[in-house]
Amino acid sequence: MALSAASSAWDAVRLHVVTGKGGTGKTTVAAALALALASGGQRVLLMEVEGRQGIAQLFDVPPLPYDERRVAVAKGGGDVFALAVDPEAALFEYLDMYYRLGRAGKALRKIGAVEFATTVAPGVRDVLLTGKAYEAARRSKGGKRGAKLAYDAVVLDAPPTGRITRFLNVNNEVAGIAKVGPIRKQADSIMQLMRSRQTAVHLVTLLEEMPTQETIDGVSELTAAGLPAGSVLINQVRKPALRGETLRAAGKNELDAHEIEAGLKAAGLQSHDGLVAALLNEAHDHAERITLEKAERRRLRSLDTPTIDLEWQPDGIDLAGLYELADEINTQVKA
Repeated sequence: MALSAASSAWDAVRLHVVTGKGGTGKTTVAAALALALASGGQRVLLMEVEGRQGIAQLFDVPPLPYDERRVAVAKGGGDVFALAVDPEAALFEYLDMYYRLGRAGKALRKIGAVEFATTVAPGVRDVLLTGKAYEAARRSKGGKRGAKLAYDAVVLDAPPTGRITRFLNVNNEVAGIAKVGPIRKQADSIMQLMRSRQTAVHLVTLLEEMPTQETIDGVSELTAAGLPAGSVLINQVRKPALRGETLRAAGKNELDAHEIEAGLKAAGLQSHDGLVAALLNEAHDHAERITLEKAERRRLRSLDTPTIDLEWQPDGIDLAGLYELADEINTQVKA
């Protein structure tokens, strides 16, 4: 699917879920996506649910409480707010919102009922986390019905690809257990959002065998569960240093050592056999990596999902790097 065909679909998305194999830069890409969506004056909420405070580290702010805080201003004056979701706080918020427990909620906290429930039934934790994302995506300003939505978009830094389908589909299981009542109604409402055009599940990957395979498997599992796969964001893309015939020769160990030695001397560098051999080995490794990356990219093209390339940041990721990645996302989606 071409990005130009997908860009209009992005306009309808309210909840952007970002997943990926560990080590692919999932949280970094989620932060960059939030900045991209906020560009031009939008209000975006960036949520994390794994308790790692990765968002705070990326934006160089103090650890996030269970409270929505502005962490960045996007290009064009948009605002990015961030929230680290705490399951216990989310539960008490839920109980107070739907059951008006008040002091009874505090009693549950004292006897450790929340910890007991989430330990005995781990799915309860995911219900609370997805429920908070649902609430944030649908909340209106001031809580007034009919008012403008509090956020133009919500970006959820979600669990890794290996458990993303179960995480997002947990309310479907709840709906199967609770046949009637407010819990069933809430679970149905959440699944309606998760399976609609207002949600997109984006997968972050690298051009390596294991992340690519996990991405392919993830898209298949999401599709089978009726959950909408969005885009595949290929992180840490590096431009080839060698091209054409030179790249082919490097891969076959056919580069001319004398030519390399002459090139070093022409550049005013001292040449010796060890240096030339090291450069030949590096060129061969580079050619092998480019060949592997091309093969993995072909595998990703088999998916019916648009792809976005995010260039490798050789100096590591800082706030300036996040803005660069956000620009890359916007440029490719709006191309």
